[in-house]
Amino acid sequence: MPKISVVVPVYNVEPYLDRCLNSLVYQTISDIEIVVVNDGSTDKSRDIISRYVASYPNKLFAYDKPNGGLSDARNYGITKCHGDYIGFVDSDDYVDLDMFKLMYDKAISKNFDVVVCDVRLDFGNRSIEISSNVDEDKFDKDSIKKQMLDIYPTAWNKIYKKNLLGKINFKKDVWYEDVEFLYRLFPYINSIGTLKMPLINYVQRSGAISKTYNKKIFDYINNFNGIVEFYKKNNFYEEYYSELEYCYVKYLYTTFIKAASHLEKVKYKKACIKAKENVLEHFPDYKKNKYIKKGIENFYLRHFNNFTSSLVYCAFHLRKDKTV
Repeated sequence: MPKISVVVPVYNVEPYLDRCLNSLVYQTISDIEIVVVNDGSTDKSRDIISRYVASYPNKLFAYDKPNGGLSDARNYGITKCHGDYIGFVDSDDYVDLDMFKLMYDKAISKNFDVVVCDVRLDFGNRSIEISSNVDEDKFDKDSIKKQMLDIYPTAWNKIYKKNLLGKINFKKDVWYEDVEFLYRLFPYINSIGTLKMPLINYVQRSGAISKTYNKKIFDYINNFNGIVEFYKKNNFYEEYYSELEYCYVKYLYTTFIKAASHLEKVKYKKACIKAKENVLEHFPDYKKNKYIKKGIENFYLRHFNNFTSSLVYCAFHLRKDKTV
């Protein structure tokens, strides 16, 4: 049985796939299982995968399925995993060769449910290191709950105990599925280990979903409304109320508004109205939240209005014009 399984969803990433798979087959941990899910690719990705299967038949296992999107491919891949821990790597990214050995060793050192690492943004000609914002290991519910406030919310800079992923899967047919997945997973996490080093390379490419903007940005709102309902349905709502309220307001007034800044002005204003309507519907007294009430960094959240949202829009487009 492998110690760790890595799920790699693939859809039309021919130019990037060799680099991704090379970084996985040469991992310094020997007991690794690489589960590659070809999600209906129409380019030569399938041929590349077949070549790796032939070269590494005991390490890399490939599955074909009709196109269903990233979440569907991940969920399918999870069902094929046999490792004690499971990780995810997007097929246009790549990892350091000792990533999964370091993360697995950390995981078993204190039987962590989840282990996180920092991230390296790869711009081709330069890179930027991004913190996971998990500064120390977490062993109690209060510190894990507080970690919800600012954890780097991606699936692929983490490994998870396999039994955790039996409780939660990825929501299909939405964008920003990592955020939605992680916040539904939090109530089941009892310990988090952290490695303060960037081990995964997040490739910044113009054609990626995260670089395109259309009506799917409203999945931010729909996802968080679904998270609220999930917490209510599963009796987590009262226990996590303060953290959930803060995250809801923060994501709608910062992350969602930043994404909406790419829209034309009329649509941006409608997005701002939608954000305010949803915040006031779900958390009308959010300004009393213990996390929002304090700190200069939360001034914007406390005073979000038409004026501040206009400043965000102007700032984004001024910066955009300077880079053209």
